[in-house]
Amino acid sequence: MCGIAGIMMADGETPPAASLQAMSAALGHRGPDGNGHYRSGTVGMVQTRLAIIDLATGDQPLYEPGGAALMANGEIYNYIELRAELGDVAFSTGSDCEPPLHLYRRHGLDFTERLRGMYAIALHDPAAGRLVLARDPFGIKPLYYAETAAGFAFASEPQALIAGGILPAQLVRQVRNELLQLQFTTGRETIFSGIQRVLPGETVVVTRGRVVERRRREALPAAAPVPLDETRALREFDRVFADSVLMHQRSDVPYGMFLSGGIDSSAVLAMMARLNERPVQAFTVGFTTGNVADEREQARAVARSLGAEHVEVEFREADFWRLLPEIARAMDDPAADYAVLPTYKLAAAAHAAGLKVILSGEGGDELFAGYGRYRSVMRPWWMGGKLLRGRGNFDKLGILRGDLAGWRDGVAAAELRSTGAGRTRLQTAQATDCADWLPNDLLGKLDRCLMAHGVEGRTPFLDPLVAAFAYRLPDDLKVRRGLGKWLLRRWLEEHVPAVEPLARKRGFTVPVGDWIARRGAQLGPLVARQAGVREICLPLAVERLFREAAARRAGFAAWTLLFYALWHRQHIERRPAGPDVFATLGASG
Repeated sequence: MCGIAGIMMADGETPPAASLQAMSAALGHRGPDGNGHYRSGTVGMVQTRLAIIDLATGDQPLYEPGGAALMANGEIYNYIELRAELGDVAFSTGSDCEPPLHLYRRHGLDFTERLRGMYAIALHDPAAGRLVLARDPFGIKPLYYAETAAGFAFASEPQALIAGGILPAQLVRQVRNELLQLQFTTGRETIFSGIQRVLPGETVVVTRGRVVERRRREALPAAAPVPLDETRALREFDRVFADSVLMHQRSDVPYGMFLSGGIDSSAVLAMMARLNERPVQAFTVGFTTGNVADEREQARAVARSLGAEHVEVEFREADFWRLLPEIARAMDDPAADYAVLPTYKLAAAAHAAGLKVILSGEGGDELFAGYGRYRSVMRPWWMGGKLLRGRGNFDKLGILRGDLAGWRDGVAAAELRSTGAGRTRLQTAQATDCADWLPNDLLGKLDRCLMAHGVEGRTPFLDPLVAAFAYRLPDDLKVRRGLGKWLLRRWLEEHVPAVEPLARKRGFTVPVGDWIARRGAQLGPLVARQAGVREICLPLAVERLFREAAARRAGFAAWTLLFYALWHRQHIERRPAGPDVFATLGASG
């Protein structure tokens, strides 16, 4: 796991060393174990390394006999199998990222078709005069780029492109509208003007500093469900899931997992416990204040039943005020998801325990249909069916100066792209979530929070074989008796009855509304006067909102504005953070 960045000049000049050095420094947190540098003609690349596999010889750049050079952020889990397939190749390292180089030489731009893993790859082929960028199909690993008059630049995080002087930090207002109404943003365009995402599954070809070709590998099959009975489905799921978790455990450094006590993470722990001889380290977060469910008791029971070494982490109200400015700084491509809070503290705990790799359950809800909104879209409108993400966070709260125009355009476009090919309404909703919500919220959160602490996050549900199997399950093996994730629940019922998999669970929440309400009279005026908030909201209405934050909708809107105020101050206004929320928002400089 690493941070990567690079430049291809358009004018034939050598890339500026100062920009490359600045980008490398900005990505230092992603790779504390070393630095890699590459320069050839008009191309320069840098990497900061978090060493996971092949600690001795896996430094980058990596080279192949034809002259191509590679830098990557990620893990290729099937690298052992790929080395066997490439039997006549003389490998120069034990790195999991070397096989993609040789696959490129054999298969050209189709080299990613054989990869199982999470990756953002940059490959320079001097003989062909091209730079190739590739990102994994679910977008587990981030990759951004900018085209300017001077040329083309890329990086693992937008803030590195800004630090390197490639572009200034300027806000795209329509993308901001998405963030506020949806809590995440969609599509290629980021919230920073001129900085774009390499889309999940996309391969981009750059020549003379300009994008000349794109192709894309889809994460989900464009196909209708396959008829399958429950007994056979359970057997097949056990097989593909065991294979995925086994591969996701490939590591030359210690690993553990995040356990919520819910369906997805309990399934991951159950399979890890089966495959490991030693107890698995499982980390759980809990809250002792606020009107929310504390998952530690349930997680404790699951961990005990599976023989795991259980580590409990408490997230306190004091942590909220102290850590939130740090978290907003880490989330440069922002997602106003309050799950960033416990994820950030869990990552710190894993790092303190000496772990470099964490497995987690992201993707289980999207692939096995766990969200209540999926059950809503399956029903026709006259039976209570609802439009997916049809209402924004700030609708009818009376705090906006005007409409947040275009906030649902990206979701509508993703829905349109996801419809057809015999897909059911449920499959369309799942594919829509996998297009943007998954990579730009859940996976972005996991990446930034863990990489801020030098920890790698792995997601065994988002393996190509698991995804292809789960997505094509019949709808009634995903949703039954008013419960989502039916097949996953049935598998857990057989293997981990302590989870109580057929019981209805309360959704994971963080008591942000209660915390904000207790300080609302002090916090409201501070948020209301922030430049980013003043532009879109009525100050007195904002102050009222913060006083009423104990109510669910008001609390979520207040949380979103607080996060955005801190994010805007640091990433757009370029002001430093203070030691806590109040010092950060109250500072004049």
